[in-house]
Amino acid sequence: VASVCTGAFVLGRAGLLDGCRAATHWGACDALGAAFPRIEVQRDAIYFRDGRRWTSAGVTAGIDMALGMVEADLGRAIAIGVAKKLVVFYKRPGGQSQFSSALLAQEAEDPRVESLHGWIDEHLHETLDVARLADRMAMAPRTFARFYLQRTGVTPAHAVERMRLDRATRLLESSGASIKAVAQRCGFGSEEIMRRAFQRRFGVPPLDYRARFR
Repeated sequence: VASVCTGAFVLGRAGLLDGCRAATHWGACDALGAAFPRIEVQRDAIYFRDGRRWTSAGVTAGIDMALGMVEADLGRAIAIGVAKKLVVFYKRPGGQSQFSSALLAQEAEDPRVESLHGWIDEHLHETLDVARLADRMAMAPRTFARFYLQRTGVTPAHAVERMRLDRATRLLESSGASIKAVAQRCGFGSEEIMRRAFQRRFGVPPLDYRARFR
C-alpha cells in the first residue's frame, strides 16, 4: 500500500500506518503527527518504505517513490533505465528540507521571541552568540538559553543557523553573489562553514542548491 503527499492521512485514518514510520509533505508533518500519534513521521524523507507500506512527500515525490518500487521489484539497473527515460533523478540528492521555505519549524507565540527574531534578522552578519542574545533580552546567558529552548523547541545557536540558512537560500535563489559573499552577508565565518551547514540541513552544498533553485 502506498500514498503520495497528504495521502498519508488516508492511510493513517485507515490504521494502516499504526506503529510505522511514514513521510508526507513537509507542510503537513506536524498535523500528521498530531492526528496520528502512533505514526513516526519522517520529516525530511522524499519517500519512505516501512515493510510493505510506502509513503512520499509532495506530489512529484511520488515519482521518486515509484522508482523505488521499481528497484525493489526489478533491481537497480532497470530502475536507472526508467529514470533516464523519464529524465528524472534516479535518487534525488538531499531531503525535502531543501524545498521548504519554513526553516524555523516551530513558531514561538511569545512576542518577546518574535521581537528577538526580528532583531536577529537585521544583524545576521554579526556575531550572535548566546551572550549577546541574552544581553539583548536582558537575561543571564543560562537563563536565556533555557527560556529560548522552552519557547521554541530549539537552542539559540540552532535557530541562528537556520535563520542564516534561510537568508542564504534566498540570496542563492535570487542573486548572482558569489558563495563567499553570501557566506559573509549571512554571518557564516567562511564558505566552508556555510557549506557544512548546507550539507547538514539540506543534504547538498550551496552550489548545488543554487543550480537547482535559481
